[in-house]
Amino acid sequence: MVKTVVPSEQSEVASRLRLAIVRIARRMRQEAGGDLSASQTAALATIEGHGPLTPSELADLERVQRPTATRIIARLFEAGLVERAGDPDDGRVSLVSITRGGGAELRRLRTRKNAYLARRLRELDPADVATLESATEVLERVLERERR
Repeated sequence: MVKTVVPSEQSEVASRLRLAIVRIARRMRQEAGGDLSASQTAALATIEGHGPLTPSELADLERVQRPTATRIIARLFEAGLVERAGDPDDGRVSLVSITRGGGAELRRLRTRKNAYLARRLRELDPADVATLESATEVLERVLERERR
């Protein structure tokens, strides 16, 4: 039986959902370990998926100010996770791409986070896992709408 949430209850659902997402994200970061902040990890993943990128493109994709993106890139560069190269179309601009070490670090982080979630899912009843699968599809649709 599917429960219908009336508009007056949506704020409460939103509040509980936000808190659950924040807590699970924090727990996965703790499980993954490493020295990267959440912003650095997200930027590295964006560079991997969309790179090479200019700092401005990274800022737009990450929805941060360009100086913030520049600081993140500098930290990732110092850690050897990204490399800079001149833009062949515009010598005033640099392009940032992920290094082999950066890709390896992302794989390590993802593996540890996935393992944590898999362990937690094994503790649940199959019906609860199915509910989470359905909820995941809904959340993916919410995020897809936001990208448009």
